[in-house]
Amino acid sequence: MGKAGKIARRSFLIGSAAVLGGVAFGVYKVKTPYPNPLEQDLNDGAASFNPWVLIDADKITLIGPHADKGQGVAHAQAILIAEEMDLEPGQFEISFGKPDKAYWNTAMAGEGVPFMASDAGFPAESMRSVMGGVIKLIGLQGTGGSTSVPDSFDKLRQAGAMARETLKAAAAQQTGINTTALKTKAGHVILPDGSKLSYQELAGVAANIAPVRDPKLRDPSQWRLIGKPTQRLDIVAKSTGTQTYGIDLEIEGAVHAAVKVNPRRSGMISYDASAAQGMRGVKHVLEVTNGVAVIADNTWRAIQATETIDCEWAEAPYPAEQDQHWQEIAASFTETHLDSTWRDDGDVDAAMKEGAVAPLEYRVPYVAHAPLEPLNATVLVEEGGVTVWSGHQMPRILQDMVAGVTGHDASQVTFNNQFMGGSFGHRLEFEHIKQATEIANQMRGTPVKLTYSREEDMTHDFPRQPGIARATGSVKNGQVVAMDLQVAMPSVISSQMGRANIPVPGPDSQIAAGAWNNPYALPNYRMRAYRAPELAPVSSWRSVGASANGFFFDSVLDELIHAAGADPMEERIRLMQHDVSRKVLETVAEMSDWGAPLAPGKGRGVAFVESFGVPTAEVIEVTATEDGIQIDKVWVAADVGTVVDPVNFENLVQGGVIFGLGHAINCEITYSDGMAEQSNFDSHEGMRLYQCPEIFVKGLENGAKVRGIGEPPVPPAAPALANAIFAATGQRIRELPLYHSIDFV
Repeated sequence: MGKAGKIARRSFLIGSAAVLGGVAFGVYKVKTPYPNPLEQDLNDGAASFNPWVLIDADKITLIGPHADKGQGVAHAQAILIAEEMDLEPGQFEISFGKPDKAYWNTAMAGEGVPFMASDAGFPAESMRSVMGGVIKLIGLQGTGGSTSVPDSFDKLRQAGAMARETLKAAAAQQTGINTTALKTKAGHVILPDGSKLSYQELAGVAANIAPVRDPKLRDPSQWRLIGKPTQRLDIVAKSTGTQTYGIDLEIEGAVHAAVKVNPRRSGMISYDASAAQGMRGVKHVLEVTNGVAVIADNTWRAIQATETIDCEWAEAPYPAEQDQHWQEIAASFTETHLDSTWRDDGDVDAAMKEGAVAPLEYRVPYVAHAPLEPLNATVLVEEGGVTVWSGHQMPRILQDMVAGVTGHDASQVTFNNQFMGGSFGHRLEFEHIKQATEIANQMRGTPVKLTYSREEDMTHDFPRQPGIARATGSVKNGQVVAMDLQVAMPSVISSQMGRANIPVPGPDSQIAAGAWNNPYALPNYRMRAYRAPELAPVSSWRSVGASANGFFFDSVLDELIHAAGADPMEERIRLMQHDVSRKVLETVAEMSDWGAPLAPGKGRGVAFVESFGVPTAEVIEVTATEDGIQIDKVWVAADVGTVVDPVNFENLVQGGVIFGLGHAINCEITYSDGMAEQSNFDSHEGMRLYQCPEIFVKGLENGAKVRGIGEPPVPPAAPALANAIFAATGQRIRELPLYHSIDFV
């Protein structure tokens, strides 16, 4: 199809979506807010002005519905409300609240449309609006895609401002003083004579006042908390080991469970649990889908007992050996597997007639999520309903999954979200929730706490999808003039959403994310995405498609720049057509003193990847020693529009770099006999403390929209490191993990 045809087809799709947005589900419904769920169980004298603020005589509770996986979003949500509400840390409690449509994620529409994040044109914004309407109508509450801060930034400040102005109205009613003469500070309404009324004192009056709508938000120049260094509200508990996670919960009367399920992701033919049944503390052995569960008086005994059970497993529904997985992906570069052509700028074929570079091939493997806290869930099934305690990123879908197991209605499922010891996408899945529910459904009236062993967690993970990239390009007069990039990988969206019973038609944007959307003005650029057959089931892994495609695209670009004889930083800046992104590159060049002389054996690499709307550039400096590569320093610049919490911003960027580097160097999941071969951290090793470089971070605020930073630091880490290794040694590495090709110290 020609470019005009593609544009016409896209316009048709946009027009059709707009019609659906206006007619099928109705503008009125999209604009109508959901009822406030906090009003359902208000005590006498308590007040709630919106779904995020609850005040009674004893305390102030702020609802932060986004799940906290260690990324600090509970704190971020709280300070957004507290900023406008004039609260100080220590004057309120934070709660994740209960699942409800009112907490639908306003920011998830951005990744679901086929437009670059920098595209603010009418078609792009119209499609985002339509997608947002769909997300609102289905009430999609979720944490992921670095959307928590973008989703929260406006609506939580508005929630805080609404509470503030309504409390002032309550004070005015109680005192007879006009609201214009009242001020607020530190959880109090301040009267003209300096006397104070606490928010709790005013709750009873405020409960009978209609909330003030459309309050004016504070000018950024007045911010006390947003953009200022603050201590995370959970930092003391996490630093002293007193933070309660899902794995720490002790529910009265609970029994403990562990499972042994087919590592080939298939059924169980038979099992012999006679040895387990006679072990100390074991109460029951029960069947669950694709395996067996042991119920005991503590977790350790349950796990030990599962290891004695002899199971006969069915064969895997995917190729048994890793080489066969690579063969399937390599065979997918055909027209029948073409998922979409995402870019077709200029005339690539004509440009290849002069200065063409030899074809290149890159690979990335499966990698595990492997959060520090293994998966766990506590479930109580009773005739009148189900109660679940766990850390999860998709609470409303979780309710549906649980109800599907027990036969209850989803409204009868009470979910109590917990702090999580990491996720990286792992807690978007539901297998452990369903298993815990299956067990509890067989033991109605008894709470069941299921905890995965580390080995069960690793071998039953839904890892990141593997991929292969094939590329070529051309250079002329010291410049890159063309790139032809093809990427093949299984569809993570199809695999993951299929398990959630959510059909997602059309191309999978994650096969191309991080490659098609980089805002370079390459004169001739073609990017094609090929959907490989489903292999081992996969899931979203921190930065999803960009974690692979960032490595592919930027590494290929670096090869082309070197082939042209250009400077890697200068040529990237020259090619960059997006002002905000160009400033990111210029900033990281300045931070790292790019171009300064380096000692012998040292090398620097630069990489730029845009993911989740955040342009991020990293420079890595390495030394080639006799014992291997030593990573010395990393400089990072990223633009998120507004930095809400500068301390946590720096921590998230540094953590993302370490996460990206550790996985690039060491980590992969391989399959043999249909089973994952890596089962613990000794065989899927992250970066060691002694290997960690100095990391320098700068957050920029030139972008028009507020963005999240949880995932964007990850994709540039691998290509920046590989490019630095090339600069130091002349060795170009095109496959992850890097340790297969070179040693590290």
